[in-house]
Amino acid sequence: MQERPHSLLADASRRRFIRDLAVGGVALGSGLGLAGCGGGDDDDDRGTTVTFVHGVASGDPLADRVILWTRATPSREETLRVRWEVATDAGFSQLVASGEATTSAAADYTVKVDATGLQPGRSYFYRFRHGEAVSPVGRTRTLPTGAVERVRMAVFSCSNYPAGYFNVYAAAAQMGDLDVAVHLGDYIYEFERGGYADQNAAQLGRESQPATELVTLADYRTRHAQYKTDPDLQALHAAVPMIAVWDDHEVADNAWKQGAANHQPATEGDFVQRRAAALQAYYEWMPVRAPDPANPLRIYRSFDFGNLLSLHMLDTRLIGRDEPRDLMSYVRADGSFDQARFQAEVGAADRQLLGAEQAAWLQQRLQSSTATWQVLGQQVLMGRMEVPAPVLLNLRTGGQMGVSLQDYLALLAKQQTDPSSLTPEELAVLEQPALPYNLDAWDGYPAQREAVFEVARGADKNLVVLAGDTHNAWASDLATQAGAAVGVEFATSSVSSPGFEAYLPSVLPATLAPALEALIDPLRYAETSRRGFMVVTATPAECRADWYFVDTIAARSAAASLDKSLKVLPGASNRKVVDV
Repeated sequence: MQERPHSLLADASRRRFIRDLAVGGVALGSGLGLAGCGGGDDDDDRGTTVTFVHGVASGDPLADRVILWTRATPSREETLRVRWEVATDAGFSQLVASGEATTSAAADYTVKVDATGLQPGRSYFYRFRHGEAVSPVGRTRTLPTGAVERVRMAVFSCSNYPAGYFNVYAAAAQMGDLDVAVHLGDYIYEFERGGYADQNAAQLGRESQPATELVTLADYRTRHAQYKTDPDLQALHAAVPMIAVWDDHEVADNAWKQGAANHQPATEGDFVQRRAAALQAYYEWMPVRAPDPANPLRIYRSFDFGNLLSLHMLDTRLIGRDEPRDLMSYVRADGSFDQARFQAEVGAADRQLLGAEQAAWLQQRLQSSTATWQVLGQQVLMGRMEVPAPVLLNLRTGGQMGVSLQDYLALLAKQQTDPSSLTPEELAVLEQPALPYNLDAWDGYPAQREAVFEVARGADKNLVVLAGDTHNAWASDLATQAGAAVGVEFATSSVSSPGFEAYLPSVLPATLAPALEALIDPLRYAETSRRGFMVVTATPAECRADWYFVDTIAARSAAASLDKSLKVLPGASNRKVVDV
């Protein structure tokens, strides 16, 4: 039974609480005191002052360690020595770890340390110091070991700074019982000012910096720095450790292993160099631990929450992805669909999304893990999202081909109530196949999806897939091509990027979502018009997803409420989405 929506951010004063958290004005829930940034003092009497205007962050927690991050902004360029401290109390009277880190312009003055020697399943407070300048205080948490009764993860995707305020981050930051935040990518966007979804940016004071599309290392660093000044993002990072992975926009739109739709070599140079610049900035500015420092492309890694949950973070963009296909390229001039060529190319057995090395790693992890829940943290939809061809072509061509959604639904109703009245032309429409709406997702790489499903099925694992990318919220059953249930997919909406309400403005969201649920057989839930996040709660008895949405991203004062709750139960006979 669905819970009634309730408010998380009821008024502007509570919202100011969240913003103050990022800059040190108040304490969060459990007593997290944040020291002010301060103006700093001399560094060895040389007159350099330091500020911590980009806040603090922690990430990639393990049972005995966690990455700590900040940026020390100096008044002049020179090498800095920054002290870091970890304590069991917000007043830092009980230090458990500390040390010094060196940073300089070579690292864009970012500071990242791997704080080790910590205890499992514990909350800690951390901060950075330079002279008398003290950073805000963050709270982090290590992973538990042994028998674990509950894990709670807030899941995010697609945070476009100029599209609106990060009210979604603010709502999650206020929750006091999260173990981790999981970001599935598009943490930043690479577009130029005046580009994607920024029609209100000037009015909101959120115009992109730099003004150009990101190509160089300096470009990507500047954009990351702008995002990290956002108070709501700072509040989230200060409240909970983050486990993050990139999607395409951390580099370029629709990126794949050898290029991107938003990369033009003639004017933007070599894609490999651009990618290297983007990834360098990502590792500098994000609280992530490089699994293989010699190979920055390798971002896939696992996190074990005792015997309850193993989270496997995957890259579906840069390592092994073959170039995405365009569905419309298979539509003939007469409007018919070239099914044979589509199956031969898109369905090719060697078509890769993960790449052979990552796929082998995932197989080993799924087979060896003994945790109750095997969770894939990755970018794009894994569930089958196949829409009847007449409807899909109509939507993709703006009504120039196919049949409108409303007309198709009317034909379905006619088929159910009075099938003998259907004309030959109407029967021909109903007999057309269903086609995947987005070949950028796993639907464009069905052979590799089937291989993952077979591994999970063969190992008898409880599979839960997390996805982002689409800017809409979904829940789907996952099954092999033969129909064997293997798990579920819970997909989060976006932090600020627009969903189908912007792409399909002629179709009312109140019509679209239930129509998609009716037309797509494995789909159990769709929300196609609101910005939000997802909280996934795992226990030995169930894995539950709660979808929260904010009522606006166009104003600082916002309310968030619970819209939908669904779950999956463990065991081979229970691997499907069910109501709470």
